[in-house]
Parts: sequence; C-alpha cells; structure tokens
Amino acid sequence: MEPEALEQLGLTKGEAKVYLALLRLGASKTGAIASEAGVSSSKVYKILDRLERKGMAGHVLAGGVRRYNALEPRRILDWVAREQDALAARREAIERMLPALEKQKQPRGESEASIYFGVRGVTNFYCNILDELKPGECYRVIGAGYGDDIPGLRNFFYAYHKRRAKKRIRVKMLANWEVRDNLVQTTRKHSEIRFLPQYLATKMTVVFYGRKVFVIILAREPVGFLLENEEAAKSFQAYFDAFWKIARTAKA
Repeated sequence: MEPEALEQLGLTKGEAKVYLALLRLGASKTGAIASEAGVSSSKVYKILDRLERKGMAGHVLAGGVRRYNALEPRRILDWVAREQDALAARREAIERMLPALEKQKQPRGESEASIYFGVRGVTNFYCNILDELKPGECYRVIGAGYGDDIPGLRNFFYAYHKRRAKKRIRVKMLANWEVRDNLVQTTRKHSEIRFLPQYLATKMTVVFYGRKVFVIILAREPVGFLLENEEAAKSFQAYFDAFWKIARTAKA
C-alpha cells in the first residue's frame, strides 16, 4: 500500500510512512523504523508519539529499550470514528456561535468587494449559494467551464450540483460550447443550459444572483472577485439576457 492512501484519511505523510513501516517490521527500535519509513531519526519519536495517541501504535520496554509496533489495522476505524465525533462537536459549537458572529459583521454599504484565491476559495463561494438561496430561487452563470482541467474541480461540481438539485435551487447557465458533451452529469438537474458560440468562449466565469456578482478566472491557480452591488448585478443580467438569445442548446 502507498502512504497516500492513508494520507487521504487524515494522517500526515510521516505518520503514514511510519505506520506502514511498523506493519512490515513488527516490534522494532526507532532506528530501524526511521530507516524503513524513510524519515529522519529526529522526527520518528514525535511521529510515533502521535500514532500512539491516535491508538494506532504501541510500545513495550525490553531491557530499558523501547520497541514499537503497529496495533491492529482495524484500530484505524476507531480513530476515524473519534475524529468524526470531534468534527460533529466542532460543527455544533460553530452553529451556536454563528448568530453572535454574524452580529459582529459590519453592515454592507452600497458596494463591497472581496477576492477569493485558489480552488478552495472559489468553491467556497459556490457553497455560499446553497446557504443563501431558498428552494425555487435561481442564479445565473455566464461562461461555465472547467478551466485547464483543474484537479478536483469536476468532482466538486458533481457533488455541488447534486446538493443544489436536492435543495431545488435552479440555475440558468450559459456554458462554453466546448463543454457541451463534457458537462458533469448532475449539472443538468433542475437547470436550464444553453451554450455560447465558440467565439464567445472564455476562461472567465461570471456567477450572479441578488446583488452579488462573482467573476472567476479558472487558471492553474484560480482567483475570484466578488462584487456586491445592485447596479453591477443588473448590468450582468442585461448581458445574460442578450447572450441567452444567441446561445444554442446542445442539440442545436
């Protein structure tokens, strides 16, 4: 097994390497463990300590020397369960704090602007849509695409549109022509989609609803610019209506 498989569960790279080394070696001293795992001797003690606290490793003393060994792999399930319980408790605590935190936020003026960096920042904006819009409400998209095949983006949109459709939030979308046969399947749920002519295709995506306009550049390192301004939203609505008339369905 590769360490990356355990990293996906939440272990650090060092923890994954050391745990797999313990499985292969059995009860061993730190020098052998560090060598087998490919980590430095100065770090192996801290890594073993973390694995013990996670319930995935243990040690015995023999002649004053510690020998470490991996506990049963099924103990990983216990650790994951504890992590899930901790996350649930943190979520409950945050939900209790939200009313007080929202009161601290300064009232919006006529215009407000923010910049979102990276895939996480951009996808967080889409998650806000699901929190802010109600069932039956609609947002609009101009220039929908996936950029230069940004890792993880298609998987995010698959799950996102599944949640959107379940909440019955509608979307009217003007997608780039080149993605007409390559849209994430769940995008078509509870939506109206037309495709822009190739000469209008762009790496820029504009998402808007209410008084919010979010402009996204899907480059290798995505960046988004959020403008909260009623007049800007009305202007993009006018652009959208004009483009909608010249856009085509996938079968056209």
